Amino acid sequence: MPITSHLTKGYTIALFSAVILSTTAVFIRFLTQTYALPALILACWRDLFVTISLSAALGLLHPALLKAGHEHLRFLVLYGLMLAIFNSLWTLSVSLNGAAVSTVLAYCSAGFTALLGWWFLKERLDWGKLVAVALTLAGCVLVSNALDPAAWRLHLLGIITGILSGLWYAIYTLMGRSASQRGLNPWTTLVYTFGFATVFLIVFNLLSGGHIPGAATRPADFLWLGKAWAGWGMLFLLAAGPTLAGFGLYNVSLTYLPSSVVNLVVTLEPAFTAVTAYFLLGETLSWIQLTGGLLILGGVIFLRIYEGWLAGLESTGSEPPIHV
Repeated sequence: MPITSHLTKGYTIALFSAVILSTTAVFIRFLTQTYALPALILACWRDLFVTISLSAALGLLHPALLKAGHEHLRFLVLYGLMLAIFNSLWTLSVSLNGAAVSTVLAYCSAGFTALLGWWFLKERLDWGKLVAVALTLAGCVLVSNALDPAAWRLHLLGIITGILSGLWYAIYTLMGRSASQRGLNPWTTLVYTFGFATVFLIVFNLLSGGHIPGAATRPADFLWLGKAWAGWGMLFLLAAGPTLAGFGLYNVSLTYLPSSVVNLVVTLEPAFTAVTAYFLLGETLSWIQLTGGLLILGGVIFLRIYEGWLAGLESTGSEPPIHV
């Protein structure tokens, strides 16, 4: 496949992933507001339903993808643990910092991913990628309304937790890229990582002792929704729909693009979420948020043009610009 076609396919898949993942906020807001469903219990059921629905689909359509090979199990267990930790840190960050600041802190993963990808996976880190990181991070700040001074009246634990959520998002992304380099099918990776993450989230809930906001305080809390069948249906739809498709396409895009590039493209998610909230939930968009969305989009477009230019240089045998 030509390099430019490879890039275009990767960017398209990553873009669709961002669009689909952005709709999860609508489902989560409905469940937490309507049923007061604790966030960490929601995360646990969400991961479990993803595992069940994807296992059933692969079992019917492509049973061979349910086999990962014993040589990969240790890696997949670790990958699932990283996903569970990211889910837990993100949940705790939202409870401590609020949605706006926690979103900004989580998307510092763009910078972490660029640096860690260069360090561990030998991915390119040059001026073009650094410019894209700066644009997308600035856009995330504006979209999330983090310029409001009231949003930053945090304590130290909140700031540390938010930064760690960004770091673990970057680790999750890097492990996805590593999985593709190991030859693992992205859907096989997804079913195993979400399965192992479910187990770890059950443990986190049971061992929290009520000290982690949004976690179960007793085993009976796992059945929080009780006979609220509409709530269970919405929870399953959240998992089998936007979560499965969004993370699945995210993993697929990592087979075409470096982890740092995919993470930058997916920073469009907060902007898409803001637009979705405007149309479906009636939340208004300020000119600052619109400007932030344009900055993120500009960063992604710039990166795509820049990567295409580099691909053109490589195809003609020209020397690419100096990079770190």
